[in-house]
Amino acid sequence: MKNVTDSFGSLGHWPSAGGFGFNTDILATNPINLSVVLGVLIFFGKGVLSDLLDNRKQRILNTIRNSEELREGAIEQLEKARARLRKVEAEADEYRVNGYSEIEREKLNLINSTYNTLEQLENYKNETINFEQQRAINQVRQRVLQQALQGALGTINSCLNKELHLRTISTNIGMFASMKEIRNN
Repeated sequence: MKNVTDSFGSLGHWPSAGGFGFNTDILATNPINLSVVLGVLIFFGKGVLSDLLDNRKQRILNTIRNSEELREGAIEQLEKARARLRKVEAEADEYRVNGYSEIEREKLNLINSTYNTLEQLENYKNETINFEQQRAINQVRQRVLQQALQGALGTINSCLNKELHLRTISTNIGMFASMKEIRNN
């Protein structure tokens, strides 16, 4: 490293031709060099930097524009979703109300149907009871009639002699014959 600084040091002792030479004092030359470099960069790099900044500005503006469009689209979709939600809620309320009224109607129909069925069962029960009563009455009548006939036959058989018995049979046969003739005519 000493050789490099020595070579720059020897440059500083060059004979000056009109006062031009290299200044090896780093603290004095650094701000001058930086200002020269910055001046050259600003002068020549101004167009490039301006183009870079314009491109960056356009990208930022495009991003903002896209964001605004997306925001507007999102707001529009949100409004549509809210409208659909209101519509669905209204339909749900309508179904709920209709469902309750339908349930009440079905309940009344079921109650009426059950009442009608119970009435029919009551009528069938009463008819069955009347039928059974009539059948029992008829059975009792038949037994009473049968016993009365047996008693009458027993009385007739004990009172009738053979001749009276034959006459009664002949009379009954005559009556049946006359009834048969009347029917045929």
